[in-house]
Amino acid sequence: MPTNSYMTPHPDRQSINSIDDDDDLELEELGVHSSPRFGDNYGQRRPSDGSRWYSPAVSLKKLRQKTPKRPWERDIRQSGEDDDLDGLLYDQEHEEAHLSRATISSADDDSPLLTTGQRRPLSRQSSGQAHSGFRSRLGLPVFGNRSLARGGMLDRFKSPGSTQAANTAPPREILVGQVQKSRYPPNVVSNAKYTPWSFLPRTLYNEFSFFFNIYFLLVALSQTIPVLRIGYISSYIAPLSFVVFISLSKEALDDISRRRRDAEANSEEYSVLSFDRASLRTPGLTSSKGQVPRWPEPVEITKKSRDLKVGDILKIGKDRRLPADVIILKSLATDSLSNSQRDAEYSVHDNSEERGTPEPNEDGESSDAAGSAETFIRTDQLDGETDWKLRLASPLTQNLVLAELNRIRITASSPAKNVNEFVGKIELAQLPSEPYDPAVEQSGKQDEHSPQLQSAPLSIDNAAWANTVLASNTVTYAAVIYTGSQTRSALSTSASRSKVGLLEHEINSLTKILCVLTLTLSVTLVALEGFEPTNDKEWYIAIMIYLILFSTIIPMSLRVNLDMAKTVYGRFIERDKGIPGTIVRTSTIPEDLGRIEYLLSDKTGTLTQNEMELKKIHVGTVSYANEAMEEVASFVRQGFSASASAGGNELLSFTSASAQPSSGPATRTRREISLRVRDLILALALCHNVTPTKEEENGEIVTTYQASSPDEIAIVKYTEEVGLKLSHRDRQSIILTVGDSSISIKVKILDIFPFTSESKRMGIIVQFSADHYQGCPTQLQNEIWFFQKGADTVMSSIVSANDWLDEETANMAREGLRTLVIGRKKLTSEHYDEFSKSYKEASMSLNDRDCLMASVARDYLEQDLELLGVTGVEDKLQKDVKPSLELLRNAGIKIWMLTGDKVETARCVAVSSKLVSRGQVINTVTKLKDMDAANEALDFLRNKTESCLLIDGESLGLMLSQFRIPFITLAVRLPAVIACRCSPIQKAEIATLIRQHTKKRICCIGDGGNDVSMIQAADVGIGIVGKEGRQASLAADFSITHFHHLTKLLFWHGRNSYKRSAKLAQFVMHRGLIISACQTMFSIASHFDPKGLFINWLLVGYATIYTNAPVFSLVLDRDVDEGLANLYPELYKELKSGKSLSYKSFFTWVLVSVYQGAVIEGLAQILVGEIAGPRLVSVSFTALVLNELIMVAVSITTWHPVMIMCIVGTAIVYGASVPFLGDYYDFAYVVTWRWAWKVSAICAVSLIPVWAVKLISRTWSPPSYRKVRG
Repeated sequence: MPTNSYMTPHPDRQSINSIDDDDDLELEELGVHSSPRFGDNYGQRRPSDGSRWYSPAVSLKKLRQKTPKRPWERDIRQSGEDDDLDGLLYDQEHEEAHLSRATISSADDDSPLLTTGQRRPLSRQSSGQAHSGFRSRLGLPVFGNRSLARGGMLDRFKSPGSTQAANTAPPREILVGQVQKSRYPPNVVSNAKYTPWSFLPRTLYNEFSFFFNIYFLLVALSQTIPVLRIGYISSYIAPLSFVVFISLSKEALDDISRRRRDAEANSEEYSVLSFDRASLRTPGLTSSKGQVPRWPEPVEITKKSRDLKVGDILKIGKDRRLPADVIILKSLATDSLSNSQRDAEYSVHDNSEERGTPEPNEDGESSDAAGSAETFIRTDQLDGETDWKLRLASPLTQNLVLAELNRIRITASSPAKNVNEFVGKIELAQLPSEPYDPAVEQSGKQDEHSPQLQSAPLSIDNAAWANTVLASNTVTYAAVIYTGSQTRSALSTSASRSKVGLLEHEINSLTKILCVLTLTLSVTLVALEGFEPTNDKEWYIAIMIYLILFSTIIPMSLRVNLDMAKTVYGRFIERDKGIPGTIVRTSTIPEDLGRIEYLLSDKTGTLTQNEMELKKIHVGTVSYANEAMEEVASFVRQGFSASASAGGNELLSFTSASAQPSSGPATRTRREISLRVRDLILALALCHNVTPTKEEENGEIVTTYQASSPDEIAIVKYTEEVGLKLSHRDRQSIILTVGDSSISIKVKILDIFPFTSESKRMGIIVQFSADHYQGCPTQLQNEIWFFQKGADTVMSSIVSANDWLDEETANMAREGLRTLVIGRKKLTSEHYDEFSKSYKEASMSLNDRDCLMASVARDYLEQDLELLGVTGVEDKLQKDVKPSLELLRNAGIKIWMLTGDKVETARCVAVSSKLVSRGQVINTVTKLKDMDAANEALDFLRNKTESCLLIDGESLGLMLSQFRIPFITLAVRLPAVIACRCSPIQKAEIATLIRQHTKKRICCIGDGGNDVSMIQAADVGIGIVGKEGRQASLAADFSITHFHHLTKLLFWHGRNSYKRSAKLAQFVMHRGLIISACQTMFSIASHFDPKGLFINWLLVGYATIYTNAPVFSLVLDRDVDEGLANLYPELYKELKSGKSLSYKSFFTWVLVSVYQGAVIEGLAQILVGEIAGPRLVSVSFTALVLNELIMVAVSITTWHPVMIMCIVGTAIVYGASVPFLGDYYDFAYVVTWRWAWKVSAICAVSLIPVWAVKLISRTWSPPSYRKVRG
C-alpha cells in the first residue's frame, strides 16, 4: 500500500536536503551523478497470470545494439568518467530526438538524473533539447512524465506563496548489489574525541586555557629563574600536575570507553548478499515466474560493520541493530505463528476461492504476499520513542526473488539530519531480452496486459536508520544507502549547549576579587618599603616574588574539588531509592537544582500520565460515556448483524441516518442514533495506524497493539470493547471481526496519510471487499471511502457545515478530555483514480514533495467531509501531581504550563492539578489578531498581577513578535502562566526569553520529542521517561520517571548540592587566605623581605595531605533531614538569594582568615620569641593545620562517620609525619610541653572568638534550618 504522508505546507519549512545539513559531507557527494529516467506509471505489481513483467518503454541502447548487454556488465562499467558521460549524452541525444516524434515517456537506463555543467552539443535540435537546457540550468532532477517536468499538472497544486527553494544538493544514485560510481565514507562509527597523537596536545591546550592553570604554570616556571626562586620547583609543579592529571585521567577514561564501544559496533558481523560473478553457484537459475535464467544467484557472505559499503544488501534478523541507513527491499515472516494465524483469518473469508500455493524462491521462502511480512523497528536509541514503528518494502521489490535484487537502482536525497523525513525513488532495470514493439509505443496506449514501467517513490516508511533495531520476527533484506558520517544518526549528533552553573559564575567573580587582592597585597608590601631595593632586589622583582608567595590566595584546587563534589552529588541522586530510575546526564549543574525560580512544564505525559482511555463519544445529538458502553455495543451488534442479514446494504451504502425509513418517530430516532454510532465506531476501527501483533506467551497467543500514539491504541481498544475488533492488518488490508460472531469486514487499504504535528490529522482511503460480508450483494462491492480524524482546529474547516461541533468539543475540553473529530467521504472510482494519479505524481517529486502531496489531498479529499462524531480521550493526572505543584508554588517557584492542547483542556488540567491555587483568577487572552487588541490585553493584565494568565498560541505569537519585552516583563511577575496551542519552537523561545530577561535559573520539564528544544534551552532540563518515549529523557540534564520525583530532586538533592558546594568553596578559599595572612605577617616582621615562611613540601602538604580530606568531607554535611526539607518548602525559597555564597559571606570569610592568620603567626612569633627558624615554623604550621581541622569540625551540622574518619585520620597522619619534617622542624623542641601549650594557646585565641561571634549571631538571628529543627 502506498504509505506516503502529507503535511501542511509551512512557509518556514525547508527541504530536508538542506545545504546546511551537508556541511560535513564528502566532496564526492556534490559531483554529477547519472540516473535512469522515470515514466508515468510505477509501483505496479506483477501480473497475476504469471506473465513476465515488462517495461512500457524500450531501452534506447537496444535500438542501436544488435545483442543485448547484460545489466550487471553495463552498470559496473567504470572505464572512466568521460566514456561514461559520452554514453549518457549519446542516449540523451537519441531520447530527445525520439521525444520530438511524440514519445511521451522514456525508460532509458543510462540517461542522467541531473544534467549539470557543460554538455556536448547535440546533433540536432528538438523540443526535448530546450527542455533539457532548462533542466540543466536549474539543476533539477527529472522524474515522472515529461508533462510534469515541463510544468504540467502539478503546477496547479503548488501552494500560493510557497517560497521554498529547490535544494541544489544533488541526490545520489545507488546501484544495489553493485560497485558504485561515486565514493562514499566508510561505515565506521567513531565517537572518540581524541587520537593517540592528539590526546596530549588537545587536552593540555584545553586545561591551560583556564586562567587558574596558566597562572600556576607561570608561577611554577618562575622558579627556574634564580632571582625569583623561593623554593623547589617540584613543590609548585606537583600541585599543578595533580590537578591536571585528574582532569586528563578523566578525559582518557571517557575516551577509552568510547573507543571500546566504537570497536564493538564496528566489529559486529552482518550477512550480506554477494553478486560477484566469482561466487556464482548455478547458472541454471530460474526467475520468480519460471522464466529463462539470466540473473546470477547471490551467496551470503559475512562482513563486519566497518566493511559495509553503499549498495550492499543486508540480511537482518530479529533484535539486530542496523549498522547503516538502509532501504527495506524485502521482508519475509519467519515465525510459524504469524503465517498460520494469518491463514486462519483469511480462511474465514476465502471459502469460495481456492488459495494458491506461494511459489518459493531459491531460499525456500515464499515470494508472494502470503510470505511477506511487515517490518517493525525500535528507534529508542535514535529518537527516544519506545513504540515500534512500521517499515514497509516497496511493492516493486517485495516479490522479487533474491537473484533479481541487483536489478534495483535507488535515487536517494542527499544525506540530511532530519530522522523523520526521506524522499527518493526506486526503479528496476529492464530485463535484457524484451522485444520492442514500436506500434505500442507510438500509440501511447496500453491494454491491461501491457507491461508497466517499474519505478516507485520512496519515503520514510521504506527507510530505517542506523542504530535502530529490528523488532519483528522477520527476515529483512535491505540496501545500504548512507554509511558512516553520512548516516542520520551521525548527522543528528551534535554537541549540546555547554551549561555552566550559577555557582560557578559566582565563584568566578569571587576569584577575580582574590586576584585583585593578591596584586594589591603584593604592591602594598613593596610600597610600605618605599619601593626601595630590598636585599639587592629591585622593587618590581619584589612584587613578582610576592605574587608567587601569595599565589595560594587563588584556589588552584577549587575547580577539582568542585568537580569531584559534583560527581558525588550525581551518585547520591542516582542511588536514591526514593526516586528510582533517575539518571544524571549533565554532572556540571547539580547546584542549580537548588536555585530554580521558574518551572516550565509540558502537560501531556508530564502532569498527566499519557495513559489514554476513550471516555466519551458524541454523534451530534447524544453522547455516550463509558457507563453507556453496553448500549454502544448493542448498537454495533445490531447494526452489523442487521446489515449482514439484510445483505449488507446498510453497511456498505452508509445511507444517511435521516434518510432511513421507519414506522414512527421514536423508532426512527433510535434507528438514526444506532446507525450514527455504528458508522462512527466503524470509522474509528479503520482510521488509524495500529497494527496487532500476536506472540506466544506461556502457551497462549497474546495480541498486543503497536502504534506511535497512545491515543490510537486507546481508540482501537475501545472499538474492541464495544464489539468491533481489529483482528488483522497488513500493508494491503484490514480485517475487523464483529464481536464473537462470524461476521467479518475486510477492506483494502488504498492510501494512508499518517498523522504529523504539522497537519494535526490522519486519514485513510479504503475499498470495501464485498466478498467478506455474509450475504452482501455483488452490486455494492468495491465502494471507496475516505476517513479522516484530527484536531478540531483543522477539522472544523474540512467537515461540512454543522451547528454542534464547536460546542461539544468545548464541553469535552472543559471535562479535561482530548478531542478528535471524525469525518468521512465517499469517493467514486473516477474521482479516486484522478486523485491517485495526481498524488502519485506528487509523491515522485524530490523537491517540495510534502507540499505537493498536501495540496493534492486538500483539493481532492479534504472538502465537505460528512461529520460522524467526536471522541473524548482522558489522560489521567500523574501520581501526586497536586501536592507536588503546591509544594513548588510554596517554595516560591513560578510555574508555567506550555501545552499544545486546547484552551479549555489546559484550563481544566491547570485547575485540577492545583497549578492554579484555590481562589486565583485566570485571565484568558485568546485570538488576538492585531496590535491594538494586544495593547489592550497588556494594559488589562498590568493591573492583574496577582492572577494567572491563560494565553493561546496565536496570541502568544503576536506578543512575542510585536511586544516581546513588555509581555515578558509582565508575564514573569505573574504567579502562573498557561500557554496552550503552543508549538515546540514557541516553548523554546519562551524558555530562552525568560532566562535572558530575568537572569534567573529556569527549569524545563517534559516527556516528548516536542519538548526537546525547550529542555535544551533551559538552565536545567529535566526529561520524564514516558509513554511518548525517551527522546526528552535523552536530551535532558536529568532524567526522572515521575513528575513528583521533581520535588525531591529540587528540595533535597538540589538544596544539599548548593549548600555543600558553597561551604566547600568557602573553606578552600579560607585555606588559601589564612596561609597568605601568615605569610604577610612574616614578611612585615622580617622588614618586608620577600621570603617564604612555609616553603617546598610544607606548602604542598598543607593543601593536600593535611587539610584536603576533612574539607572535602563537607560534601556529606546536611543541615536538615529529608522529611523537613520536603515539609518546609520555605527552606528552598531562601536559596534564591544566594546567601550561602554571597559577597557578604565572602568578605566575612576574608576577615576571619585575616584574623586567624594574623593571630597564628603573630602569637607564634611572640611566644616563641623569634621571627624565623624551625621552632617558629613548627609552632605556627601545627597551629595552622589544627585550626583548619577544628574549623571544619565546628562548621559541621550533621556528623557522618566518614567525616570523623577524615578529621581524626588527618590528625594522625600529620602527627606521624612530623618526624620526617626534620628539614623544617626542630624535632627536639616539638616533643616538649612548651611546644604543646604554645600551639594550644594559639589555636584557642584563633578559634574561640570566631566561634563565639558565630554563636551570638545564630542566637540573635537563627537561620531557618535551626527554626524548623527546634
